[in-house]
Amino acid sequence: MNYLPNIAFAIALILGVGYFTKNIKKLVRNIKLGNDVDASDNKSERWKNVVNIALGQSKMVRRPISGLLHVVVYVGFIIINIEVLEIIIDGIFGTHRIGLSVLSTSVYGFLIGTFEILACLVLLTVIIFWIRRNVLKLARFMKSEMEGWPKTDGNLILYFEVVLMTLFLVMNATDVTFQDLNSGNVVSQYIAPWFSGLSESTLHSVERTAWWLHILGILVFLNYLYFSKHLHILLAFPNVFYGSVTPKGQVNNLEAVTKEVKLMMDPDADPFAAPAEEADDEVPAKFGASDVQDLNRIQLLNAYTCTECGRCTSACPANLTGKKLSPRKIMMDTRDRLEEVGKNIDANNGEFKDDGKQLLGDYITTEELWACTTCNACVEECPVSINPLSIILDMRRYLVMEQSAAPTELNNMMSNIENNGAPWPYNQMDRLNWKDD
Repeated sequence: MNYLPNIAFAIALILGVGYFTKNIKKLVRNIKLGNDVDASDNKSERWKNVVNIALGQSKMVRRPISGLLHVVVYVGFIIINIEVLEIIIDGIFGTHRIGLSVLSTSVYGFLIGTFEILACLVLLTVIIFWIRRNVLKLARFMKSEMEGWPKTDGNLILYFEVVLMTLFLVMNATDVTFQDLNSGNVVSQYIAPWFSGLSESTLHSVERTAWWLHILGILVFLNYLYFSKHLHILLAFPNVFYGSVTPKGQVNNLEAVTKEVKLMMDPDADPFAAPAEEADDEVPAKFGASDVQDLNRIQLLNAYTCTECGRCTSACPANLTGKKLSPRKIMMDTRDRLEEVGKNIDANNGEFKDDGKQLLGDYITTEELWACTTCNACVEECPVSINPLSIILDMRRYLVMEQSAAPTELNNMMSNIENNGAPWPYNQMDRLNWKDD
């Protein structure tokens, strides 16, 4: 028996999975550059979100056309890849359609028939997606941040899926043994006649070629995910789990600042004698965030999970009125900067060497940050529970508390609150003058 194909398959599998594992470790390392955050609360609600949002695609289908199309690709691609288990077993042990050895012909045929129907639906859906991006040119795919690699990446994924689904159908259509079963070949039986003029040995060669290209394509696709927006295929589930479960609009307060304010408002407090339980509290090294290392791990996970679908930007009132802010760009910039920092660490033996750059200024401008109305529309729209607003607020916090670089209008308001107890430039004694008129 010739074991070379089995050995070659095992080597390809080990290399593919090994490279994928290496990149996943790098991704985890990069996310851990952020500040630790406690997300152990409300576990039942978090799991409910995973079931409804990540698994059930509940937020995706709010836009029925794109949502239902995405569900078809999501369900089809996941279910079809169940057959990858059979391919892996066949490749390692040199068997052929091992499923027929453990399942009845009718059950096996039902499974493969379902896969073939889903493959056709995925092909049709992918073509529609391509038309929406490249022919109809939907506005949310034509924003400036989508030029260059993001646009190419979006199309490459579609081409990948077309090739993989086509190879799957051709593999079935040219498998003489499978076609002779006349069970499960609900689609491939109509493709088989295209190869009717070929000899049995040639058909076998075509089937083997399609089989090899299909599994190698899946391994390439698996490793391509790290460099693509489709990393959300893997990260959507943990991202939704760790997503915020607090009411939208509830801003996280800095504990050190809160304690200072309470101290100032307590007339009986001794500013030089903090309670024993607060003695070990540390003031943050930096208020807010100016670079990715200042963000928390959930925010960095958000950046890697971004699907670049643009729903956040298309719902952003600031963007709709022509301002520079694009919540999608905020997430893409955060991911790009995080990748840059990761490469810096790789190039410097595990340590970050100051490159004179940071997220604020080099990637995200203050104009973008202050254009945000904090309305939470982007958070509400995201189908995988990403929160661009939290990053915007942390960077604003840095500008105000570390740089004293708030807009003039905001500085005036804060001065009025400090001096007059209200945002308006009127003395407290004049506050009720309006009633005299």
